[in-house]
Amino acid sequence: MIGIRVIKTAAAVVIAIYLAQFFDLLSPFSAGLFAVLGVDVTKKRGIKTSAIRILASLVGLLLAALIFYSLGYHIWAIAVFVLVVYSLLAKLNLHDGIVTSTVVMLHLFALQSVSLTHIMNEVYLLIIGLGLSTIINLIYMPNEHPKLDQARIRLEELLSAIFKEFALHLNDNENHVWDGKELLEAYDVIEAGNLIAERSADNKLLQGNGDWVRYYEMRRQQLESTQRMLDLVAQVYRSLPHGHQIAQLFEELSVEVKMEYYQGNVDKHLSEMEADFKKYPLPVSRDEFEVRSALLQLCVELKNYLSIAKRSKKRKEA
Repeated sequence: MIGIRVIKTAAAVVIAIYLAQFFDLLSPFSAGLFAVLGVDVTKKRGIKTSAIRILASLVGLLLAALIFYSLGYHIWAIAVFVLVVYSLLAKLNLHDGIVTSTVVMLHLFALQSVSLTHIMNEVYLLIIGLGLSTIINLIYMPNEHPKLDQARIRLEELLSAIFKEFALHLNDNENHVWDGKELLEAYDVIEAGNLIAERSADNKLLQGNGDWVRYYEMRRQQLESTQRMLDLVAQVYRSLPHGHQIAQLFEELSVEVKMEYYQGNVDKHLSEMEADFKKYPLPVSRDEFEVRSALLQLCVELKNYLSIAKRSKKRKEA
């Protein structure tokens, strides 16, 4: 299946060449080459790279004219251009313009002329090729929201499944076995979703689309917290009343994690449970001490997880 970027590139190349021929420019097919370089994956990136290439090419044109005027049209003069201009463009952080600056330099070398007419010919080719491709790039970008929603739904399903596994282990750690595949998949979904979110944000010129970026950053932080909770859950090798109570919180969290707005119910119940824990008698054995210590740390990490949601999730208006 042909992608939208390929279609846009094809349109930009053909139109750029026709325009260059219409204006009777020398080397009109170079406008098509510049158009290929101008079509990019996002609107903001397309504008930025095209501007860099035009600026770098203007620098290359001026220095090429100076070098050829001073040294003559010798092959070794091209090497001087490469040494001087490439170093300068790298220092100015204009790496993306190295190819286009080289193309316009070679045009001047082939013409054996640095006249104003020939220099302006190269400027017009740049403007037509890179300018047209930028305009076409701005006209249409695919809507990323369906992909973002799909990734969000899958991620929340995975987090819900993870918390259910935590609850099962705390209730029956002797017989329950979990391979942890949901946790591994959740990392992959977050990475893929974040890339789409950043690309979608770069396609918004006037209005930012940072909500999705913030969402995946929140989930990334929560997944790191979930990984730490997993390490603590694994240390619970005995069933205790404390563990059963925390298991109920994870059951509740497995439902709340799918909700768009911050609910706060698990946070409230965790505070109530911690107050109840203080009323329990002290451990009577080393095993009980170790398990209760892991459960206490688990509560602390769960509170950290909930604080991330409290800071980042939207609140439902009253």
